[in-house]
Amino acid sequence: MPELDSLIVHFDRALRTVAGVQRAQRASPAAGLAEGALDAAARADAAALMRVNHVGEVCAQALYQGQAITARNPHNRQALEKAALEEQDHLAWSAERIHELGGRASLLNPLWYAGAFALGAAAGALGDRWSLAFVAETERQVEAHLSGHLERLPPGDRKTRALVEAMRDDEIRHRESAIALGAAELPEALKLGMRAMAMVMTTVAHRV
Repeated sequence: MPELDSLIVHFDRALRTVAGVQRAQRASPAAGLAEGALDAAARADAAALMRVNHVGEVCAQALYQGQAITARNPHNRQALEKAALEEQDHLAWSAERIHELGGRASLLNPLWYAGAFALGAAAGALGDRWSLAFVAETERQVEAHLSGHLERLPPGDRKTRALVEAMRDDEIRHRESAIALGAAELPEALKLGMRAMAMVMTTVAHRV
């Protein structure tokens, strides 16, 4: 794809991500499941958790697009773009579930996207091994984050649980793919820094 065409595609994806108009390519794992009998507090908590997950998917789109633009190896670039397409499903699923629960998306999505894109581009500029290392560690932390949500969600909320479980399965595959492509191991200090940043993001997104 010519460079200009590629930039236009990435810009279009960015607008769709921030505007919340992404469409899923795969059917929602929650489709066909009955809505659980949740009280108002449980629905509000589930909506807040899914808002956090939606912000995570906004950031994932930005990270993958920033890394794909700066990737040197065409095969790695294709793998990053494929993962980004799968993450678009998560974005659409999360938005749909937030709406069903009576919640709203984060008001700071443009800010989340811009920051994550800059991080992705910077990671990609360091070289593919370090860019993939960033992907692997990000996905590992997201996997743990989603597991924590499954512990918080009530057993009766089958729809939200189905979404979170499917998203976690995809994150595991993306992490394993990054490792298989030759991801380096990030220094422990950087991993701790990423966890601290993620904690700030999830805390703010849970409320705003």
